[in-house]
Amino acid sequence: MKNILLVEDEAHVASLILRSLSEEGYEVSLAPDGNTGWDMATQNNFNLIILDIMLPGINGLELCKKLRANGDTTPILMLTALGTTQNIVTGLDAGADDYLVKPYKLAELLARVRSMIRRGAPAGSVADGDTNEKLQMADLSLNLKDKTAERGGLKIDLTATEYRLLKYLLENKRRLVSRMDILEHVWGVEFNMNTKVVDVYVNYLRRKVDKDFENKLIHTVIGMGYILKED
Repeated sequence: MKNILLVEDEAHVASLILRSLSEEGYEVSLAPDGNTGWDMATQNNFNLIILDIMLPGINGLELCKKLRANGDTTPILMLTALGTTQNIVTGLDAGADDYLVKPYKLAELLARVRSMIRRGAPAGSVADGDTNEKLQMADLSLNLKDKTAERGGLKIDLTATEYRLLKYLLENKRRLVSRMDILEHVWGVEFNMNTKVVDVYVNYLRRKVDKDFENKLIHTVIGMGYILKED
């Protein structure tokens, strides 16, 4: 049986989610605040953490950051009423793997849960035994073993999300990928989360990969998506 930690302070919301997940066969532990969530997450092993942002004690963003800084790689699904593009980017930057905006349908929540647990690790993580240790395009390379990137011999500092995005683009070099393709493969999102998040992260990555180089590698195909290729 898969174990899920639900960190939610609104009793009626927590009760509804807990009942729905239990009916699906999951073992669910409830933490009513961020401090309790931290204690439970660090003292137990979970297959998934469902985390609200607005919490008493440690808020959801800070809790997510603390868990990631502590080396916890458990997939994290954030639930929040804060649904602007910047809010979503902030949550993903904190280390969340997926983001669901309230109000949402329970069927969508359950589908996200199934998808994240099926993957068994944060989207884009390198599987054990992956024999392809380096991805490359022109003078840009990504080392999958130590998760470092370089271009022209210069190190590129990447956030976890930027790393997953660059990995996906390199795996699909010279191939057009849509925003929905990126959402599904980089974040594991199978529903219509705000695709502007993709544009924000591509721009972040473009500044690091292309800004100081004449030969641009990340290209926008208007109305369709992105492609990694040489000019």
